[in-house]
Order: sequence, then C-alpha cells, then structure tokens
Amino acid sequence: MTLYVDSSALLKRYVDEPDSDRADELLTGDPHLVTGRHTVVEVRRNLARLLSGTELTRARANFFDDLSSFAILELDGTTCESAATIAEQTGVRTLDALHLGAARRLGATVTFVTFDNRQSGAARAIGIRVAGP
Repeated sequence: MTLYVDSSALLKRYVDEPDSDRADELLTGDPHLVTGRHTVVEVRRNLARLLSGTELTRARANFFDDLSSFAILELDGTTCESAATIAEQTGVRTLDALHLGAARRLGATVTFVTFDNRQSGAARAIGIRVAGP
C-alpha cells in the first residue's frame, strides 16, 4: 500500500499533539510514503511557529531525516489543475487541495493520511481512502 502523508500527519511526529502516537504508528508501519513538494514549506513553517531553540533545531533535523525516506511528488501543471478542480468541488483550502491533487495522481491504491477533519471529508468525497479521523 502507498500512503500519501499530508502536513498535519507529518507534523505530529515532531510536535506532541493529540493523535501523535497514531500518526507515528501509521508512518512507521508502511515503507511506501509519498508527500507533495509543498509539505516542506508547510512543515517548516509550522515547526518555526510552534517550537524554538534546541527543540526547533532537533525537530527540523528529524524532519529532514524523515524526508529522505519519502517519495516527493512535484506540483506540476497536472497536479495543480487537479487541485483546482478539487478546490472548486469541495471548498477546501488551497494547500489542502494541492495535497489532494497530488494524492489523486497516485491512483486507486493510495491511502491519504491526514488529521484534518475538513480535509479527510473532502478526500472521502472525491473517492480517496483515508487513514486518520
């Protein structure tokens, strides 16, 4: 199985939040992890917003280590067009639509890992299997 991991799920590995243990379990249980290029921006921004000092330095280093095990899906024209259609259909925010567009490119075998309730609802509405809430 292939897991597409959105930023809300990945961030839980570096910041102790509700469902952090569940996110860690999902991400360590599958060797085929994929995320979109924009995840780098989202996670780094949120790490800087939530952490500081040595805690931020350690979390950022762990994030970069983890990224080496991910396949990174680039946000090309096809992905962006799919994301725009998804945003129009579901009303999700732009970055969430980009995640969903990227996941959709992976086909029917992908499971979308998110802990964002609005995004999980949109994923289900467009026929993507979801792990998370």
